[in-house]
Amino acid sequence: MTSGTALECSVLVLNRFYMATRIVNTRRALTLLYRGCAEVIKIEDGQYFNFDFVAWCEVSQLFALDKQLEEDYIQAVNFEIQVPRIVRLTRYEKLPKANIRFNRKNLFARDDHRCQYCGQARPHSQLSLDHVIPRSLGGKTTWENIVCSCTQCNSRKGGRTPAQANMKLLTRPARPASNPSLTIPVDDPRYDSWKTFVSTKASAAS
Repeated sequence: MTSGTALECSVLVLNRFYMATRIVNTRRALTLLYRGCAEVIKIEDGQYFNFDFVAWCEVSQLFALDKQLEEDYIQAVNFEIQVPRIVRLTRYEKLPKANIRFNRKNLFARDDHRCQYCGQARPHSQLSLDHVIPRSLGGKTTWENIVCSCTQCNSRKGGRTPAQANMKLLTRPARPASNPSLTIPVDDPRYDSWKTFVSTKASAAS
């Protein structure tokens, strides 16, 4: 992997209480690390190891001597820096907000990027949001009445309820208990260390 690509890898951000708050790219994570706003968390054999920026640069040189397939590196002037998978904020004490933002991205993530009528995973360009109870029949735009739908099923359903269209929902829509975007692609071993902090979900179709 080139340094440019490695800078766009995903890094999980924890708050001071080791609770997952968001996902950023490597560039942002290293900026936080360099400014002293965060530290790298590395988990090996169930043990947690914490590294500040200087320490992480030093151990990266040791890791680079025996690179593993699941590791990514960025080429600095005189040495390589391993891409961290998890960083912990050292200057942020707030707990994650309980109110999950109601938007297209989180709705797709909640439903695993799958049509809730036919069950097929589709790329974003082939997905839409459907009101289970149509707005023309009094349906509201809420977590409990919106589902991810492929364009074909959405067109087939039209302005009807699932029962009227003779279509069955795979799951009943509900407000997620945690941020649905904080999930691990199960087919990417690079993010196995995230399993301690976030849920596992299959990656979306692309």
